[in-house]
Amino acid sequence: MSLLVDSSVWIDYFNGVITPQTDLLDELLGSEFIVTGDLILAEVLQGFHRDTDYGQARNALLQLPMLNMVGTAIADQSAANYRHLRKRSLTIRKTIDCLIATFCIENDLTLLHSDRDFNPFEENLGLQVRRP
Repeated sequence: MSLLVDSSVWIDYFNGVITPQTDLLDELLGSEFIVTGDLILAEVLQGFHRDTDYGQARNALLQLPMLNMVGTAIADQSAANYRHLRKRSLTIRKTIDCLIATFCIENDLTLLHSDRDFNPFEENLGLQVRRP
């Protein structure tokens, strides 16, 4: 099964923040099949201030298999998942996290993250999560 790494982990990784998730990512790079997606690429790269850092991160991420994450089917299912969770009094703060979680569920990808918005997807909708 492929591993998708969320921007929450990549951002910490590129900023040199040591967390259990960044340690696991560092360990898995080169030894496990890691993929990324267009949404994650955009989220990660938009945060860089220095051109040098931006270029290095961009080059590193573009070495990974790149998945196109959002189309009509994922957008539709993401809205349905959001509504399902909201009916259970669980509100997801960011639309992009809903899209990423739904994409992983629909494509049988495991997610490495450090963002609490993914927990309801794991607990209620079957999102597979890799834990450090």
